[in-house]
Amino acid sequence: MKKPNVWMAILLAALLALTSLGGFALAEADQAEAEDASIYEEAFPSWNPDAPALNALIEYVETVTDESSPDYIPPVDRIATFDMDGTVCGELYPTYLEYYMLAWRILKDPDCHPDEEMLEVGRTLRDCALDNSFPSDMAMQHAIQAARAYAGMTLQDFANFVTQILVREVDGFEGMTYGEAIFQPMIEVVDYLNENDFKVYICSGSDRFICRSLIEGMLDIPFEHIIGMDVALEATNQGETAGLDYVFTADDAVVRTDRLLIKNLKMNKVAQIAQEIGRQPVLSFGNSSGDVSMHTYVLSNNCYRSAAFMLIADDEDRDYGNTEKGTALGEKWAAAGYNVISEKNDWKTIYGEDVVKTGSFHWLEELAEDDAGEAEETEEAPEEDIQYVLYLGTNDKDTNEPVFAPEEAQRVLKDILIKNFGGYTIQEAQGGWIGEDNTEYQEYTLIIYLSDTNADQVHAVCDELLKVFNQSSILIQANTTRTEFYATAQ
Repeated sequence: MKKPNVWMAILLAALLALTSLGGFALAEADQAEAEDASIYEEAFPSWNPDAPALNALIEYVETVTDESSPDYIPPVDRIATFDMDGTVCGELYPTYLEYYMLAWRILKDPDCHPDEEMLEVGRTLRDCALDNSFPSDMAMQHAIQAARAYAGMTLQDFANFVTQILVREVDGFEGMTYGEAIFQPMIEVVDYLNENDFKVYICSGSDRFICRSLIEGMLDIPFEHIIGMDVALEATNQGETAGLDYVFTADDAVVRTDRLLIKNLKMNKVAQIAQEIGRQPVLSFGNSSGDVSMHTYVLSNNCYRSAAFMLIADDEDRDYGNTEKGTALGEKWAAAGYNVISEKNDWKTIYGEDVVKTGSFHWLEELAEDDAGEAEETEEAPEEDIQYVLYLGTNDKDTNEPVFAPEEAQRVLKDILIKNFGGYTIQEAQGGWIGEDNTEYQEYTLIIYLSDTNADQVHAVCDELLKVFNQSSILIQANTTRTEFYATAQ
């Protein structure tokens, strides 16, 4: 028989072992809890951690990326499709971005020469937006007239036009341009999926090339993953020659035509996904009935576990949503088997903390047509113009050393100007100033003269120049002038 002190030693050892095991268990639990908390802080700072749809997404992704799970999906088949308007970006200012672009193109752009049919659509887009009284066939009317209104534009011309719209401040908000009107929480979803080896696609009813310009620099989605409304393209000099009979030349550019190929809604989304991706997606994100077909395609007869998400615009304080309508839609979408995302309840911020809803629109005033004859002039009168003069320094703002040698600075500048403007003039100059340390600094400066453009396009190019030349600012002068192209006296 063991002595009492021996039994005591054995008992103490057992207690210590149990205490140690309990400590390990508690430590593991604490670590798991910390990891759960960190995913919200690091990957989803714009979401409320208790959002049901978010937690459903996290559980889904963790499961299908776990090689030991029966629901494991190989990376090649991890495909997610997102609608754009109302799902990735706002659509309530006061209507779709592509509707605003076309209304402005038809009613305000001097380079557009609309006929009565096009004018009627432009006016309908303007007059029906604020109360959403569009006719039932507005989506198709818009698509047909958009094809016509942008016909003849090169893809670069069209990208420049879209950029001019994207740099404007969003109507109904302060602190945000149209190009920045992307939902912050959805940016986080896209980044999270990318990090877990999903291939993310946009599948939108909006023009494919509008989507490309909008997401550039905002969402980590390559251009080849953008599916949208499409028009036929052709070569600049192709004319009536069929594509099979025409050979593209060095003098050609790719231009848009007025031939609408597809309005990418409902069943058309399914057809486009099948044609362009070639694999059945496993995740789908949308916000309206136009996305139901895409959701059904993802959820039906899928060899992998799949899921669909619907966003409802139910926030009336930070966005132009409708709580009552959004709640009813949320119940409808939940009954259909979709995970419902609520702007109001699930998101800490929608567009960013510095963005403020104003509650007022300048829509009708901005898109008002000019009175006929207001600016009538005789044929011989030279045209009034604005000449923009830009003063671009070439010293790095942080080091005061030249960013480029003079010849290289000119080459870089010319490359940027030629892709954005029809013409330009560059003049070399030498600038100088006295720094805070009383040292005299010299700087090789380029003066750029631009005509036949506008402030939005100039500012867009200046944004690029500021980055490329690492400048703190660029001096811009806008001078009213009168111009004519004089050839010879008759």
